[in-house]
Amino acid sequence: MDKKVITFGEIMLRLATPGYLRFNQTDSLTATFGGGEANVAVSLANYGIPVDFVTRLPENDIARTCKMDLKSYGVGVDQIVTGGDRVGIYFLETGAVSRGSKVVYDRAHSAIAEIEPGMIDWDQVFEGAGWFHWTGITPAISQGAADVCLEAIKKANEKGITVSCDLNYRKNLWKYGKTAGEVMPDLVAGTDVVLGNEEDAAMVLGIHPEGVDVTGGHVEGAAYESVSKQIMAKFPRCKKVITTLRGSVNANHNSWAGVLWDGEKLYESRQYQITHIVDRVGGGDSFMGGLIYGLLTYPKDDQKALEFAVAASCLKHTIYGDYNQVTVSEVEKLMGGDASGRVAR
Repeated sequence: MDKKVITFGEIMLRLATPGYLRFNQTDSLTATFGGGEANVAVSLANYGIPVDFVTRLPENDIARTCKMDLKSYGVGVDQIVTGGDRVGIYFLETGAVSRGSKVVYDRAHSAIAEIEPGMIDWDQVFEGAGWFHWTGITPAISQGAADVCLEAIKKANEKGITVSCDLNYRKNLWKYGKTAGEVMPDLVAGTDVVLGNEEDAAMVLGIHPEGVDVTGGHVEGAAYESVSKQIMAKFPRCKKVITTLRGSVNANHNSWAGVLWDGEKLYESRQYQITHIVDRVGGGDSFMGGLIYGLLTYPKDDQKALEFAVAASCLKHTIYGDYNQVTVSEVEKLMGGDASGRVAR
C-alpha cells in the first residue's frame, strides 16, 4: 500500500486524573494528546501505513509539542495549517466498576473551531493519497468545521479517494444551533465506509436497530443487519457498514466485537471479554485504525479485516492514553488466539 491515508479533525490536550481518582480528589493531572482522527492516524503509522493528520493549530508551545508528539509516532504533520489562538483541552476522570468515566470539554474557540473553507488546500493535501478519514466529531465542533469537512469529502470524491467515517455522536458537542441529523447526512452521502454503533445510527441518521439491549453485557450482532441495510438504502455510495458491539457489564468489564455488512453478507467477528480495562478512551478509534489497515492490507478478505480491527481495539483497552500503541504482529498474535498475556522473551 503506497498511497497515503489522510485523517482530518481536532487534536486536544488531554488532562486526566491519575488512576481512578475523581476530579475533586487530585492535585495533579497527566498530560497527553488525543482526538478521534489523530488516534486513527497514530494506529496506522504504527502499522506502517503512510498517514498525514490534518488540522488547524495555533502558533504556540503547546501546539509545537503536539506536532512533535505526532511526529514521534511517524504521523505526517506537514499539512497542518497554522492559525487561531488555542489548542482545545479535555479533562478525563476514569470510572471504575459501576461509576462511569467522565469527560469535560474545554475546546470552545479552539483553532479548528474557527476554521473556514479555503484555509486548507485539499488538492495539495490529497496528492498521493488513496484514503480520507473523518469523524462525526469534526462537524459537531462548529459550522466552519462542518463546512471544511464537507469541502474535503467533495474533493476526495472528485479524486476517486476512498472516504471513511466514524459517526461518533457526541451530544455534548452539538452546540452551535444545528443538530447532527441536520448536518451529517450530507457528509455521509459522500462516504464509502461507515462505522458506528447503535447510538450513532439512531442519533445521527435516525436509524434504529431492532431488539437490542447493550446493558446486559452481551450484544447480538445479527440485530444490526437491518441498520446496515437502511444506511445503504439511504446512502447509495456506501459500500460497507461496520458496527462496533460493546456490551457494558461495568466500567472495567466490557464485551467487544464487531460486524461488517458489505451489501450482501454480514460478517461477525469473534467476541472478546475485556475484564480489566486500563483505558477505553480511543477504543473506537483504534477499531477504525485497525479496520482501515485491514481493508487496505486484505482487500479481498473482509472477515480478516474485521478480525484485525476487533483484536487491535481489544488491545487498546489495555493501553493508557488515547493512542493505540501496538504493532501488527501483536494484533495478529491475538487474532491467532493467544490472549494469555505471557511475557514475550
